[in-house]
Amino acid sequence: MHQPSSEDVTKAFNKIARLYDRWMGFFERYVAVGARAWAVSMAHGAVIEIGVGSGLNLPLYGPGVKHVTGVDLSEKMLAIAHRRVAEKRIDRVELRHGDAQALDLPSESADTFLSTFTFCTIPDPLAASREAYRILRSGGVFVLAEHGRSTRALGRAVMRAIEPLSIRVSADHLTRDPVPYLTSAGFTITEVQRGGPGGIVFRILAHKHDTYGDH
Repeated sequence: MHQPSSEDVTKAFNKIARLYDRWMGFFERYVAVGARAWAVSMAHGAVIEIGVGSGLNLPLYGPGVKHVTGVDLSEKMLAIAHRRVAEKRIDRVELRHGDAQALDLPSESADTFLSTFTFCTIPDPLAASREAYRILRSGGVFVLAEHGRSTRALGRAVMRAIEPLSIRVSADHLTRDPVPYLTSAGFTITEVQRGGPGGIVFRILAHKHDTYGDH
């Protein structure tokens, strides 16, 4: 199966940027109901959001969030996010062009690392998980809302059948499970919820080990 590069991901999202909000609206109305709001509600302090895309999360951050650094590969998606920030007069936000697999951000500089429906498109999810671990402070949390492999045999079979096309068109891995990448990077998984049709929607909390609490 062809594995897309970061350049492939950029091209795919530049191409679909104009339609992205409409597609996500449909997906969240019928499949991932409430997952985005849940993820953003878990954020606090200094937040790094990878795959910030068109900025759908940005109006949702609450007063417990001091600052959001949103990173994305797609210039066209970021352009939409910039317009959203300006139109809604959202403060505490910085938008950057960048790659989740190699972030130009200092170590131990964030309290929350957040990904909503982005992990499925990252070419090397282990590299991104290691970057999250590096950037988070001790005790920090990686929050993910994601789709992945169905808990039902028929659903898994259908997803495997159409996955090569979804990867080719939109760099979207339908059957990827984020959990093994997070644990391999050193995270402790503290919560995994499955929901949506066939259990394909993940809500995951993964914490960086608190060294100060280890005696």
